[in-house]
Amino acid sequence: MARLRILVLLAATAALATSGCGGTGAAGGSRTLTVYGFSILGEVMTKGIFPAFAESWQRERRERLEILGAFASSGTVTNQILFGAPAQVAILSLELDALKLRKARVARTDWHTFPHRGVVNRTPFIVITRPGNPKQIRGFHDLTRPRIAIAHPDPLTSGGALWALLAEYGSVTLTGGTPAEARAQLLGIWRNVRYQASSARAVRTQFEAGFGDALITYEQETLSKPIKGTVVIPPSTILSEHVAVLVDRNVRPQDRELVNAFLRFLWTPDAQRIFVKFGFRSVDERLNAENPDFGSIARPFTVADLGGWPAAYATIVEGVWKGQVLPEVRK
Repeated sequence: MARLRILVLLAATAALATSGCGGTGAAGGSRTLTVYGFSILGEVMTKGIFPAFAESWQRERRERLEILGAFASSGTVTNQILFGAPAQVAILSLELDALKLRKARVARTDWHTFPHRGVVNRTPFIVITRPGNPKQIRGFHDLTRPRIAIAHPDPLTSGGALWALLAEYGSVTLTGGTPAEARAQLLGIWRNVRYQASSARAVRTQFEAGFGDALITYEQETLSKPIKGTVVIPPSTILSEHVAVLVDRNVRPQDRELVNAFLRFLWTPDAQRIFVKFGFRSVDERLNAENPDFGSIARPFTVADLGGWPAAYATIVEGVWKGQVLPEVRK
């Protein structure tokens, strides 16, 4: 049986640049695949997706396969690729980062032509409180109350943080509230944000160290690794959707078959079941019943309900959060 080797590199750019890998290995006819992903993908990819794909590839091709994985905040991963990191596939927290790669001609293949328009998995945004929920938080609106300290990923670097902004705003406008009411909720929440970090995984670490009364994060973060706290599922929240991108710049003709095979694998039932096992919701809704720990959301929504990422970013992130909320918070 051919040997499987999976190497995970957290300090992505420097480590991969010095690994000497980037396609077909020189020794023993080995093959190498390089995949970058946003922070919370680390475990499911290295313990689930990579081994499963490598096993199927080796079974069919009898070739040694080495998979290099690097994981950081979605913005960091995107910038690393723009600056030359050798990712052949990127799985990003939000489509805005994929659009940056396309604009730079780094990713030329349209991910919308992939199954489910490139979305490989989903997870809703929720709130984690201290055990027993001593502040009696039931949804995003309760986070606007005085004397509640919030731990929140940084929207300047974290894709998860941008999803959280859309959840905090859209939970009002998509349930009958006005834009003014949504702005007021966003302002109230951000007046209470006391702790930030560059990624959803990093801000979880802060919360676990005792900082804050509440953490806004992905549901998957609580399912893949139990957290000491109480899970609160807001009545209305967003389902974040994560896209897989082919980084054409880094794919040589002789690597194309391997890279395309990996991309196809992501939407197979086997791969989708792995995502479900590790706490991500599948794009095939029928498979989600296999994880009984998924919470029930009364009124879920997606970025499409907010007009898509370019429109939502311009209106909610730039117009409301940056243009109106932050100036008030910083007074």
